[in-house]
Amino acid sequence: MSQTLTETLTIGSASHRYDVALGWGKLPEGISYGYTHGVCVDADDNVYVHNTSKDAVIVFDKDGSFLSSWGEAFEGGAHGFYLHTDNDGQQYLYLTDINRGLMVKTTLSGEVLLEVGAPNRPDLYDAERRYIPTDVCVAPNGDIYVSDGYGQYYIHQFDAAGQYIRSFGGRGSEPGQVIEPHGISINLRGAEPEIYVADRRNHRIQVFDLEGQHKRFVEHNLDLPCSFYFFGDEVYIPDLDSRLTILDKEDRLITHLGEDQQAYKQEGWPNLPKAYYRPDKFSSPHGVCVDSSGDVYLVEWISDGRLTKLIRQK
Repeated sequence: MSQTLTETLTIGSASHRYDVALGWGKLPEGISYGYTHGVCVDADDNVYVHNTSKDAVIVFDKDGSFLSSWGEAFEGGAHGFYLHTDNDGQQYLYLTDINRGLMVKTTLSGEVLLEVGAPNRPDLYDAERRYIPTDVCVAPNGDIYVSDGYGQYYIHQFDAAGQYIRSFGGRGSEPGQVIEPHGISINLRGAEPEIYVADRRNHRIQVFDLEGQHKRFVEHNLDLPCSFYFFGDEVYIPDLDSRLTILDKEDRLITHLGEDQQAYKQEGWPNLPKAYYRPDKFSSPHGVCVDSSGDVYLVEWISDGRLTKLIRQK
């Protein structure tokens, strides 16, 4: 299979070359995607796709065989998606629902363990000022951070039991302020853990410490960063304006994958005619993850979903 894929389609740069796994991840009859928003891999390299259909979490094995689906409660609202190994050594999924205004922690099979809604902050939220959580991440100490990326543009910190600790951010472009904090993750590549926020409409990444204090910006080689996946010393960033960006440990550009600078300029984007899409080009990247072999899985913001696997050349 690898030889055929290599002959068919290869993308990337000298240090990061990938075979496009054409047709990977077939859905069984009766199951279809809504908007594909997030993707995660577990310790066994099973792949979990978060989408807005009634089967909001769809699970494949590494070879692309369908394993299971669940998550009807997330239909229409599925958005943020994060897999974390908690301090008990078990893996859990953390999901956000933009319709219900919830962060939900589940087992890998979908058993709900925790639900956290908007913090009790009447100074921030009321009938007109909605809470619309777009992403979630978990710090090494178990604290949970939820980004209100479509609401009032704050990041909220909770402890592992869901008790509110603090909020930071707020609308603006000054240090510490954000506009559409769409994605959030924990950077463990340095001496101290940091919070990376995809400050999307400011066209940058903003970095905070775990108490929510601004540290620095990452502003180069980004357009509309959606979210993050840290793999070794690298960070993978789906850019909604039609490319996947990979940065090194110092957040310097390694490469853009699948870049199509015409896609997001097309009338009707992101839901373009099917004839437009090409397997080696991306249109609206929204979520990404990397498995233990360095293979990349990317999902796009398209009404009936799109999932691409890229097999890293050794």
